[in-house]
Amino acid sequence: MFTPAAQAMAAQLGLKPGRANLEAFAETLQTLAQADRNLVAVTSDSRGSGKLAPYGKALPRQIIEVGIAEQNLVGITAGLAACGKKAFGVSPSCFLTARSLEQIKNDVCYSNVPAVLVGISSGVSYGALGSTHHSLHDLAVLRAIHNLTIIVPADNAETRAAVRYAAQATRPVFLRFGKAAMLDVTPAGATFTAGRAVTLREGRDVAFLANGETVVHALLAAALLAEQGVSARVVSLHTVKPLDTATVLAAGRECRAVITVEEHMLTGGVGEAVASTLLQAGLAPRFKMVGFPDEDTVTGAQADLFRHYGISMEGLAATALALLGR
Repeated sequence: MFTPAAQAMAAQLGLKPGRANLEAFAETLQTLAQADRNLVAVTSDSRGSGKLAPYGKALPRQIIEVGIAEQNLVGITAGLAACGKKAFGVSPSCFLTARSLEQIKNDVCYSNVPAVLVGISSGVSYGALGSTHHSLHDLAVLRAIHNLTIIVPADNAETRAAVRYAAQATRPVFLRFGKAAMLDVTPAGATFTAGRAVTLREGRDVAFLANGETVVHALLAAALLAEQGVSARVVSLHTVKPLDTATVLAAGRECRAVITVEEHMLTGGVGEAVASTLLQAGLAPRFKMVGFPDEDTVTGAQADLFRHYGISMEGLAATALALLGR
């Protein structure tokens, strides 16, 4: 996923390798379920891809398989939640948020049941399987639905905290996970609060506001920029909704430029949410959104796509320098 130069920078920063966020999710969910018989996982032929095979083996009475029927998955998850269960509906994000959008809107959000929907293999995690399996639309469509908390963790620590939060939530939650092995970026002792971003690095020249698997690339880019005398702030904007407007506005006031980074279409994603927040507050820093443009997405592995669209240490550093006129 990283170039040799990026790997060297990660080592220099002391970033330790972790597992895929999806694996951290499955392990955390099993731990919670073993302590709470009321917790149930619902899958749509996604036990394997969701890393829930060990969960199913250990807790066969706390997992429900509906087959390739995502609309049924959401309806059943909502029904279980309405009956007092803590239900996690787990399915590939590309299908969960397209095929089942009406059920998410009506059965979960408008009915206000505390169901947790988990979009796995999100963004371009499926790589060369192509656009049918990419979920570059999910945050846009879900942002438009009332009464839904949307969380996109950056690493294993944020993932574990987000799953624990979702298990206690009293309103609908959507969690988004990818497949790539991650580097640990969360500082020791950092606390996770839904709706409150985490500042990973301070800076005044440019602010990277990123989420999910793009955060580590922004952190590496900030370190590369520091070698060129550029001070870069890095924020893990893990909660897309509700957005941490205070942190966004602070970046707009205190930094010369703001760059949003996301594994999502530029249309309707976190970049547009940040832009709207800044403009409505009367702030107009130099601004750039980095993500996937409105075009036929090229085919390749996730790492290839990230580099192609500038979501890399080198690409983000170059974007920042250009935005600052360097």
